[in-house]
Amino acid sequence: MKSALRSEIKALKSTFSAEELATLSAYIAENIINDADVRAAKTIVAYHSLPDEVDTHAVIDTLLTDGKTVLLPVVKGSDMELHEYKGRESLHKGAYGILEPQGNPFLEYDKIDVVLVPGVAFDAAGHRLGRGKGYYDRFLPKATNAVKIGVCFPFQVVNTIPFEPHDVACDRIITYRKTEISGNTGIIRPQDI
Repeated sequence: MKSALRSEIKALKSTFSAEELATLSAYIAENIINDADVRAAKTIVAYHSLPDEVDTHAVIDTLLTDGKTVLLPVVKGSDMELHEYKGRESLHKGAYGILEPQGNPFLEYDKIDVVLVPGVAFDAAGHRLGRGKGYYDRFLPKATNAVKIGVCFPFQVVNTIPFEPHDVACDRIITYRKTEISGNTGIIRPQDI
């Protein structure tokens, strides 16, 4: 079921042009920056988005400019470390072609206020379908004090995601706008943008 859902979301994403996805990303980025938990946070785990994800590049720069400690994932083997983001010039290409910050790992997980969580799909209960490598599944249980916020395009919100008892759900999701969920996915078509 998970692989079928990944394929379904990929197919839905292909119905949007790059310009439409950029427009959605800009709205979602504004929603992230204006979120009450994000505004109140001192230390935030974000992610440097891949081309098929909600674009977070401007978000992490804005968070840094706002004086927040911004942590980004760095893939180390089968695990994910967190390193402090100091600006775009500090990034280098890491695993899977993802730009990652250099420096020492951040290990004070109890000081993390917010985690912005990417995903292939989310459901209304906050369950997440990732890319299948398990990096966030292994990391999220460590961020015990953090508000965990899924970030996605509206067509990535589905009725249910298969989950295990040990899975850590997101507290909520930030997307373009609230969507009605019908059938398997809550779909916003390009003409609705």
